[in-house]
Amino acid sequence: MDGTVVVKVERRGSPVGWNGAVRLGLWLCLFILLGRPAVSPAETPAPSVHWGALAYPDQQRTLSTGFTMNRFTQFNVKGEAYPSTIDETIGLNFATLSWTERIGKWGTNLTVGAGPTSDQPSRFLQNDFAHRKILHQEPIPVGQTRETTDAMVGGSVTYWGEWLNVPDVGFVGLGIDSGTLYHEAYARIGLRRAPVPFVPFMRVSAMGRYGQLAPGSGFQQVAGQSYLGQVSLSIGDYRSGSPPRWELEVGASIDSGLFVDRRGNSIEQTYGTIALRGPGIHIELWDDVIADKDQGPTFGTTILIDLFHVIELFR
Repeated sequence: MDGTVVVKVERRGSPVGWNGAVRLGLWLCLFILLGRPAVSPAETPAPSVHWGALAYPDQQRTLSTGFTMNRFTQFNVKGEAYPSTIDETIGLNFATLSWTERIGKWGTNLTVGAGPTSDQPSRFLQNDFAHRKILHQEPIPVGQTRETTDAMVGGSVTYWGEWLNVPDVGFVGLGIDSGTLYHEAYARIGLRRAPVPFVPFMRVSAMGRYGQLAPGSGFQQVAGQSYLGQVSLSIGDYRSGSPPRWELEVGASIDSGLFVDRRGNSIEQTYGTIALRGPGIHIELWDDVIADKDQGPTFGTTILIDLFHVIELFR
């Protein structure tokens, strides 16, 4: 009896190790993914749109939270400096909350991002993982880094209309982003998940976006205005007419530029993006792979969980 009691007490009192935490996380992800059969959309906080993130408005009601990362790279692998007025490497690490509501044909969104600005963990992903392990290249040099706390808040209003008799495809809207980094008022118009004739598992999206910019304490010199174009292709099971269980989306963006050179001219950027969405989860990665500069706004990623979906699982 004594031996049995001792074994039970030791098991109950032992701390939960990393293996246990990993198992718990995997079970939680599996629990979320086995929920209702619909993808979870989400909007990312500024300045992600100027790093290459997909910036379409949400079509559905959602409340998402998670983590968003963006890295500004001062030097490329050759040690050449990005020709902007930013003389430091910046790693933005934002805890993210995005809330979208639908009222008839109108949609509203509030997105907040805030957190410590630091060289890590984006330096590890860029140098140790991507450059050394994947590309087998030399690490990118890092000089001065921004070490502070940054925050951005964004709000938008969107009107949704029909496109070729399909509801909630065409959109037009206004929005504003503001915070420690910079400020922007913008208008956007486009198509979201427009059907492709004779290809039921494919959707096309496109957007044009115009913004008026003003500097903040973080980015003290920015372009006066921004022109941005974005196109993407989505794959999923759309036959039911409702959101699919899974969705894979690849996109490309061209941006007249948030940052300016020493003469005050905006620096154009191009990006590639890939996003994977499932029940209750949204994962996206964006990178300047199209331009292949490895300078300035270089890459970013986000992982968001739909809180409405989680709440439904516990009902």
